[in-house]
Amino acid sequence: MSIARHLATIDLLCTRDFPAEHGRSDVGTEGPGYHIAELQTSADFWDDDGTEREETETQYELERDGLSERLTERWGAPQVFSLWSVFNRSMDGEDIPEPWVVLSSHVPDVHLWKEDGRGRWVALGISQSDKELPFQLVAVVTEMDPP
Repeated sequence: MSIARHLATIDLLCTRDFPAEHGRSDVGTEGPGYHIAELQTSADFWDDDGTEREETETQYELERDGLSERLTERWGAPQVFSLWSVFNRSMDGEDIPEPWVVLSSHVPDVHLWKEDGRGRWVALGISQSDKELPFQLVAVVTEMDPP
């Protein structure tokens, strides 16, 4: 079951130490103060008339919402945090910390919790860098407060 696998990945990242350098990990990318897990990635949409993309987006939203329900059982209702203003602020030259600046370039919003164990932030979002590129369900674990 994918939700169980996703929860196990999030649990692992909630306890894993943060690296000293930016780079790839076994589940995605990471850097000082954060881990980003690429939980699921769709196919691309280069030859799509828009139908498959729309269906895939709906599927990813349902997957995110199902995972969000399970995390809500642990930590209460999430904040739904828009990253649109974060992206605009970074484009205006404001220094936004990672992972928030990179997320804001391809994730419009996240479901956000404060994890109980170590007080880390946990976020779920759906990434898509451009309409022809794949969707990704991403989980973020960070000690950096949302900007």
